[in-house]
Amino acid sequence: MALIATCATTAFAADPEPDAVVKTKSIAARIFLDDGIKADAALAADCLAEGKKWLDKNATEAAAARKQDPQFFKEGGWDFERKYSIRSVVADRYVSILRNDYMNTHGAHPNSDVNTILWDKADNKRISIRPFFAETADNGATMKAMVKAVIASLKIAKKKRDAGETATDEWFKSVEPRLLRIGAVTLAPSTEAGKSSGLTFHYPPYAVGPYAEGEYVAFVPWETLKPYLTAEGARIFGGARPKGDADEPQ
Repeated sequence: MALIATCATTAFAADPEPDAVVKTKSIAARIFLDDGIKADAALAADCLAEGKKWLDKNATEAAAARKQDPQFFKEGGWDFERKYSIRSVVADRYVSILRNDYMNTHGAHPNSDVNTILWDKADNKRISIRPFFAETADNGATMKAMVKAVIASLKIAKKKRDAGETATDEWFKSVEPRLLRIGAVTLAPSTEAGKSSGLTFHYPPYAVGPYAEGEYVAFVPWETLKPYLTAEGARIFGGARPKGDADEPQ
């Protein structure tokens, strides 16, 4: 079974080649890095190492599932894909990356997930948003302010989708005032070059709403967080969120 069917006579550009592949009777899985990531050797190596671990883990699980329930693999194996893409580069140092996963295990419907990476080009390593805030203690003032702003943003997004009935505390209970529980975060791009307009939090299906509502993105403008910034935070934040960024779920 071919991973992707292509035709030499097609007028369209060829699909990009995956940067890592696992292909067995149980699974077809691929990793893609965008060109910006591949231009940075250290960042590309980091993402690819993580991606290959993900491939190996899912290949092992698929093989075990096929051995236990071969009838579920009569139409073919599982189909998995992970894409790493740059969302923003701030101060020519901080690179925000979206990690989007697609998973089809022949269930009721395919699933998707989203996570993020914040990369420090100066030190060639992953970091959190801690350096930009004076304190990020669990249930502290900064995290409580973030949660309040995130939920306000999500309520607006749900209203736009006519999904106000799920804009409830029950659906938002997973958004906690803890750095590791508030949601996957990126530095939003800005109308001011080299700056970030604030934080965007990315939620996969099921995280803050039912599957049918899909992914949500909550935006917290930097002005809301201004009282909590460190000197480095004050240096990198500024400007406004570009209109195109606000119009599209990223």
